[in-house]
Amino acid sequence: MTRCDLWLRDATLVTMNDGMQVVDTGDILIDDGTIVAVGDVHPEQVEAKQQLHLDGHVIIPGFVQCHIHLCQTLLRNFADDMVLIDWLRRRVWPYEAALTPETLHTSARIGLAELVLSGTTALLDMGTVEHTDAIGEAVKDAGIRAHIGKCMMDGAEHAPGPLSEDTDESIRESLRLHDRWDGAADGRIRYAFAPRFAISCTSTLLRGVAEAAADLRCPIHTHSSETEFENQFTHDRYGMSNVAFLEDVGITGDRSVFAHGVHLNDGDCRILADSHTTVCHCPSSNLKLASGIANIPRLDDAGVPLALGADGAPCNNNLDAFIEMRMAALIHKPHHGPEAMPAQRVLKLATIDGARALGIDDQTGSIEVGKAADLVVLSLNDDPGCGPAGDVISRIVYTAQKHNVRHVFASGRQLVDDGQLVGVDLPRLMAKGRQAHSQVLEAMQQYVA
Repeated sequence: MTRCDLWLRDATLVTMNDGMQVVDTGDILIDDGTIVAVGDVHPEQVEAKQQLHLDGHVIIPGFVQCHIHLCQTLLRNFADDMVLIDWLRRRVWPYEAALTPETLHTSARIGLAELVLSGTTALLDMGTVEHTDAIGEAVKDAGIRAHIGKCMMDGAEHAPGPLSEDTDESIRESLRLHDRWDGAADGRIRYAFAPRFAISCTSTLLRGVAEAAADLRCPIHTHSSETEFENQFTHDRYGMSNVAFLEDVGITGDRSVFAHGVHLNDGDCRILADSHTTVCHCPSSNLKLASGIANIPRLDDAGVPLALGADGAPCNNNLDAFIEMRMAALIHKPHHGPEAMPAQRVLKLATIDGARALGIDDQTGSIEVGKAADLVVLSLNDDPGCGPAGDVISRIVYTAQKHNVRHVFASGRQLVDDGQLVGVDLPRLMAKGRQAHSQVLEAMQQYVA
């Protein structure tokens, strides 16, 4: 007799395991937050505290997004139609400088609500320079996995005072946050060093980050080659491309995640592949800021590890993995042909590849015995936009949307039940968000040039 906490019954299982196995009708048994059986089970041999009959539903691993800015959620829809550097200097940096612990906590909670409702159960977040503890508290309460990190900036021209750091203090504060949050919430929360990008960080800071991250075996999360301006900056100052400079200061490596990777030359691709540095594809953000289109098929062919992320609300206006998957599947086809980025490849980016990028693929990213029950239940058959039938992975990537998410589990804990957040008063949270938004917009005026 198998005894378990939860029995998910009679669903289509898209496992994302090494064999990319799809079980047309199967069960998942969960005990103490861990998957203990997948596929066919003998009902007479199962004793479960709770059962969920899911005939006609699809279960996938929770999405893993490898580039998010929870701190920016309150600025959604107030930073449109700008190129990156203006967007930073005129909107984002003044906004981040105006955040308080309370308003940052509200921003993170709203961002997490959106992420959970659309099926994300693990993420890599870059905070702002101050108040990172507020993000940690929000993640702890939300119940999902997250690598969090304080944004580090000791060399940005035109940055407001609260975002201009002393180099040594930036590293000291990052080490304090590592000690506070790495392994918190029963290991759900980990720390990642998060220097913003080469334009806002001195080489001294970046070398210090590389040393500290190596000593602590922590990930490094930064932006790279999002715009040609970054390459021009590092060429002018250091005589090399952005990626070559980041390699020179020790930032590349198998625990590093570079967001964007839009403007890369052949040498950059070789560096990324040889160092096993992950590039996180953020297609919607790159289009909205007119940064360009990262050549993901080229990077894939070169052996560069890849992942997917929505970026932040002001440069995307959504944090929805379904939108990013559809976008990633479509935008490369006009240049590379219709076979570029098939649905299965894109779903891997959004699940197991993201987990590998964060070093947590032994815990999540696929539906396998021994892994955490980070699961998303989708209702596709009753939605005219997804049905009535067809290849299940195609339906997930090309047609599904966040309204198709019925249930979400993280480590076996139910976070979404029949499309509703569990234990969150969403109308109250959104009302608090509107109040916080007004407070931050008023406070940021002192930093607007």
